[in-house]
Amino acid sequence: MDLEKIGRLIRKIRKDNNLTQEEFAKKYGVTYQAVSKWERGANLPDISLLKQISKDYNVSFEDILEGEMIRKRTRKQVIFLSLLGVIAILLVIFLINYFGSGKSYNFKTFSSSCSAFKVSGSIAYDKNKSSIYISNINYCSGDDQTIYDKIECRLYEKEENVTKLISKCEPSKKNVKLEEYLDEVEINANNYKQICKKYDNTSIYLEISAYKDNKITSYNVPLSLNDNCSNDK
Repeated sequence: MDLEKIGRLIRKIRKDNNLTQEEFAKKYGVTYQAVSKWERGANLPDISLLKQISKDYNVSFEDILEGEMIRKRTRKQVIFLSLLGVIAILLVIFLINYFGSGKSYNFKTFSSSCSAFKVSGSIAYDKNKSSIYISNINYCSGDDQTIYDKIECRLYEKEENVTKLISKCEPSKKNVKLEEYLDEVEINANNYKQICKKYDNTSIYLEISAYKDNKITSYNVPLSLNDNCSNDK
């Protein structure tokens, strides 16, 4: 058991919930000096307190003892897969409303090939047009706690040397973390004239731009179809 790792995790939990050492101490009936010792790895809370911290902040007890939120990441993956199921149901409703009954349509899913982000979405199409729906974007490259002045995202299509804006999401509110913004992002490009057969694994990409102190951090996330459209009738 690594007391310093446990202490760092307790400090992260406290700071992520915007609590001072004194506020955290009051919550668990101890002194702020005790909390300071926990976070420095000089001492360890009672088992009963560790279990209560685990319950209060949705962190597994085993993770606290390991000093890492490994199991929490696993739960996120489960939630991610569950959301995909919900998206599929919503997509069926969307397809019925968009194409109307009696019309022929197909739909396929796509995802990101970029290591920094996990993106999933769907494309609905017939022989004349297509529609793109994205509502699940997750940042998976570390723990970005930066408070950005503004965040934006745009969906582009690139064909040969021409780049075209397909759609964009609502810009963020001021002073927001990247993950908080992505939780609310939704992109819906309806009645897009490009047909599915024209897409390939490099033609569509998502651009995410985060602004902080007049500096811009931009990510280009290519989106790949999980099944090619070229053989569809």
